[in-house]
Amino acid sequence: MPITLAIIAITCIVSFMAFKNGRLLNDLILWPPAIARQREYHRLVTYGLVHADFGHLLFNMITLFFFGRVMENFFASRMGPFGFALFYIGGLVVSILPTYLKNRGNPNYRSLGASGAVSAVLFAFILLAPWSRIIVLVIPMPAIVYAVLYTGYSIYMDRRGQGNVNHSAHLWGAAYGVIFTVLAEPRVLPHFLDALMQPSFR
Repeated sequence: MPITLAIIAITCIVSFMAFKNGRLLNDLILWPPAIARQREYHRLVTYGLVHADFGHLLFNMITLFFFGRVMENFFASRMGPFGFALFYIGGLVVSILPTYLKNRGNPNYRSLGASGAVSAVLFAFILLAPWSRIIVLVIPMPAIVYAVLYTGYSIYMDRRGQGNVNHSAHLWGAAYGVIFTVLAEPRVLPHFLDALMQPSFR
């Protein structure tokens, strides 16, 4: 089974189990005191296996399904068959670390969902095909335009500091996705810059 489909399957199974099992959810969610005091470091990864509701899960997994397969082939050709798994798990950890460090003394803070790692996958894909067409809320747009809008919105909402969405994780995940991909294949960066100069909305 491709790594992407395996990640989706595991995430869906665990999320659905956690929807009905509060204890399981509490054991997997990112809760800073459990890491800082009890050294439950697995939570830096397992928080990405549980989601707030079905809509949250569906959006993340659909995005992962469409873009993960492309990036899985990309990383497999450069890092071996488990390259994408390494990239994805790294995305979970790196995207949540700033949030954890900021809230490690806050017993009321919790975070869950794979959005940070999914952002990493999406932005890695945008490096490869910035003008490819993606559908956002039934509106087609070039991937690079979506990246700009998404980044601007996430920065704005993160500074406002309202709501239950961890916009910081989205931003750090996106940055990680870009940096990791360029380090894995430096030729991606000149390819991206060259592609930007040749708009082709398809």
